[in-house]
Amino acid sequence: MSPEMTSEPPTAGAQHEPRLDRLLRELVERRPIAALACLDEQGAPAVSMVSYAIDPATADLLIHVSALAAHTRQMAADGRVGLMVLGADGEAESPQALPRVSLGAQASFVEPGGEETAHCQRIYLARHPQAERMTQLPDFRFVRLQVQSVRQVQGFGAARSVEAVRWRELFTRLPGAS
Repeated sequence: MSPEMTSEPPTAGAQHEPRLDRLLRELVERRPIAALACLDEQGAPAVSMVSYAIDPATADLLIHVSALAAHTRQMAADGRVGLMVLGADGEAESPQALPRVSLGAQASFVEPGGEETAHCQRIYLARHPQAERMTQLPDFRFVRLQVQSVRQVQGFGAARSVEAVRWRELFTRLPGAS
């Protein structure tokens, strides 16, 4: 059986979750920072760092960006972005074996004010309470990143593509769900 197909037996009374699904969820929920790749004004790749949160209603990633940041202008010009969430140093014997997920997403800016901004702010601040002051600054906005493609690597020989619909199943939490 390939490493992609291995799974752990369910524990009594627990709902079974495939091993790689569980590891993907744990990585994304544990690591609050991602590398964000955009296209610059000349169409060349440009990479920056962003903090993110996950909207449990949609499984979109939420980022909070300043109008002064190059990546904000780049996303406004072309909403196609890439993100990489990487496991911490020491989680694997070599850097090439670090757990990671690469995401392709479509960025859309949330209009300032209103219920959607308040919704994004609640979710984002629950994960990043230290950002409260920045959410009050007039040049900052929330951006939704709707995941379109997923490539998970859990180490040597354990890599897979995940359908966007599966991403949403893994990260969408119904109201009242634990």
